[in-house]
Amino acid sequence: MRLILMGPPGAGKGTQAIFVAEKLGIPHISTGDIFRANVGAGTPLGLEAKRFMDAGEYVPDDVTNAMVRDRLTHADCTPGFLLDGYPRTLDQVGELDSMLTSTPIEKVVELTVDVDEVVGRLVKRALEQGRADDNEDVIRRRLEVYAEQTAPLTAVYGQRGLLVQVDGMGEVADVTARLLAVLSE
Repeated sequence: MRLILMGPPGAGKGTQAIFVAEKLGIPHISTGDIFRANVGAGTPLGLEAKRFMDAGEYVPDDVTNAMVRDRLTHADCTPGFLLDGYPRTLDQVGELDSMLTSTPIEKVVELTVDVDEVVGRLVKRALEQGRADDNEDVIRRRLEVYAEQTAPLTAVYGQRGLLVQVDGMGEVADVTARLLAVLSE
């Protein structure tokens, strides 16, 4: 199965991606992990990405796309994969489509959450991790940006009949069960 998992910061995407990928026997592919692996290995793409990351900037689409394209060629992706954090832009959707011409995405799952609950979750996590810059206003802005940037993607995948929404609230095991249920449909 070839999946995309989407959801706002604090929705539990990373946690759910690990459980779902393990249950389905497919790799969990996170752009953050790909960036760190390429930077750690000192690949040409990793060195290019590091310049942007060190400057606190987003890694440009062309670099991100190249890293994802390379990762999807690995043998463990043959039976499928779960993408977490990619695509993030309409251009990336188009690039992903071109990567997967013979084996397209089968489902796009968006975790939906209550904004106030997620803000509380992220504020608590920021305090526990000593991230004073991650205050409620900053977190709410990140959620707004996510909604603005993701709406066009969910619209595209919705029009294609690939988008399913899953309630991301509640206990981790309950969310996992809901995710697995929609994936077995």
